[in-house]
Amino acid sequence: MAKNGTEYEPTFTDDDDEESEELQDWNDWDAKEEEEEEGPDFLCFFCDSRYSSCDDLFDHCSSTHHFDFRAIRKALGLNFYGSFKLINFVRSQVVENRCWSCGLTCQSNQDLQNHLHETVNFKDMTPLWDSDEYLKPFLQDDSVLYSFGEDEEGEDDYTAVVDKEELMSDLRHFEEICIDHDIHVEKIAIDFDTSYESGKSNVASSSNGYSNNEGSPGKVTINGMDSGEHVESAGRKTKENKLRAYIPNHGSKDVKNINDDYFGAYSSFGIHREMISDKVRMDAYRQAILKNPSLLKSAVVMDVGCGTGILSLFAAQAGASKVIAVEASEKMAAVATQIAKDNGLLWSKSPGDSTNHGTGVIEVVQGMVEELDKSRLIQPHSVDVLVSEWMGYCLLYETMLSSVLFARDQWLKPGGAILPDTATIFVAGFGKGATSLPFWENVYGFNMSCVGKELFEGASKIPFVDSVDDHGLVTSAAVLQSFDLVTMKPDEVDFTANVELEPNLGAAAGSLTDLKSETTWCFGVVLWFETGFTSRFCKEMPAVLSTSPYTPKTHWLQTILTFKEPIAVTSGKSNIDKSAAVGTEACPAVRIPLRISIARASQHRNIDISLETAGVDPHGRKRNWPVQIFNLG
Repeated sequence: MAKNGTEYEPTFTDDDDEESEELQDWNDWDAKEEEEEEGPDFLCFFCDSRYSSCDDLFDHCSSTHHFDFRAIRKALGLNFYGSFKLINFVRSQVVENRCWSCGLTCQSNQDLQNHLHETVNFKDMTPLWDSDEYLKPFLQDDSVLYSFGEDEEGEDDYTAVVDKEELMSDLRHFEEICIDHDIHVEKIAIDFDTSYESGKSNVASSSNGYSNNEGSPGKVTINGMDSGEHVESAGRKTKENKLRAYIPNHGSKDVKNINDDYFGAYSSFGIHREMISDKVRMDAYRQAILKNPSLLKSAVVMDVGCGTGILSLFAAQAGASKVIAVEASEKMAAVATQIAKDNGLLWSKSPGDSTNHGTGVIEVVQGMVEELDKSRLIQPHSVDVLVSEWMGYCLLYETMLSSVLFARDQWLKPGGAILPDTATIFVAGFGKGATSLPFWENVYGFNMSCVGKELFEGASKIPFVDSVDDHGLVTSAAVLQSFDLVTMKPDEVDFTANVELEPNLGAAAGSLTDLKSETTWCFGVVLWFETGFTSRFCKEMPAVLSTSPYTPKTHWLQTILTFKEPIAVTSGKSNIDKSAAVGTEACPAVRIPLRISIARASQHRNIDISLETAGVDPHGRKRNWPVQIFNLG
């Protein structure tokens, strides 16, 4: 279930000499050619003292306030994110005159400074700051947040430090990566602001490559229009202590407006025609429902987010005894009702209703699935089969999976079936052929490559949804994350995963590779997903719905994340210049380790994606690039 994707056909260059020149051009390219700012100002965590360097600040905090940041970081093995959280946590505690170590609240800041004490054993400390709430900078433009970095194990002299302007801009616009929680019926009835279903589609897409975005960094634009500012958020816990982490505190009015806009968007018949015309989508669901009679015959089925009701019609056709079609859009619920009625499949409450031909099994229920308990129309744990087409761009955009899991926990019988029952996200690296760069290199015989490079730099701040041909991939594909919808918990929708990509230059077009050195450039990564209707429930005929670049195109397309600068990769035993930076033409990488986090964003229905990229040369030297944060919304 996704909207607003525009396809393009990758363009390839056939001249090996031009490719060699292009490699040299990118080798000389520096993504950090920006004006130098004045020296940063580092404010003490505990008092008003200011210093010109992080080292001086940390020395002061250690000797004066008994806070040894470097020792704590080393003892607890904190990575970049953990250190980032610790800094924001300490600042948040000091504002409350609370000791960061023992939690004692003092009467004043001076009392707090007098109270601060050594922490004897860091390893026995509970990391109170281990909440994604502290990924949001507590102090605006906090210089410490981009300068605390130490070389981590395995990094070399070419490890890039975090750039202040880019990181602070990203974090201000995207705010924190928020971990939501499992929703409970009683809580939803009281606090509408914690409900979540599927989200409004405002995703950057392009034709013939990446389009130039003139909006602010951190916003996604479509047709030149901003998606809007993000909603301020803060953490809070439920009375039932069910929260695993902090959640966004959306105002109920804001969430209601977003929901209204979203469901209003899905009232467009054009969107439903696009989805119904998606043959890959429809064939997978039709096969799973109609070709597995032992599953659907005489079953009670719930269709979450039924739209036109096409899946409900399939279920009725397959012999279901009753189909509960849930649709939040008032208009589409009326449309689904009329379609079921016109096909003689609408269940009627009035036995004497002449429109009921005795075969009607579909009941359309208008409302969000999280609110159905209020009407008591459906008995808990009374559903045999739960079916939904909940997937968005990058699988998780629109956050509708949370609604499906809510329906599972509320209404599915023990041992009941979910269609689909598995979902997997994949990742692979893409090369020059998957971008618009070849187009700009030769425009009626003129070199306009400067335009392509500018578009490339802009693309590193925005996720794109577009079609990528498998010939544009230059690395192997890897499984980023797998979900079992039968057993997964609601908060597992948010995750962090580590994968490693290896060059697969044989898969790319020959023109993209310097065959002598077996070197090419990786410009970013592509994400796609598959959902499975496995033999666990579909015993007669399992099915798979794939949005892979290797399979026929779907309306979901693929999600493209562009690196800040391209990385040279090789699959051969080329001569390596050990004095050169890893990822350059002189020292191409043989592996690209990635750390990717995907989580529901502070803006209701959006998702945040963080991308940490590294390169490893044949001798094991490692280079890390600055973290990138994308908002898909």
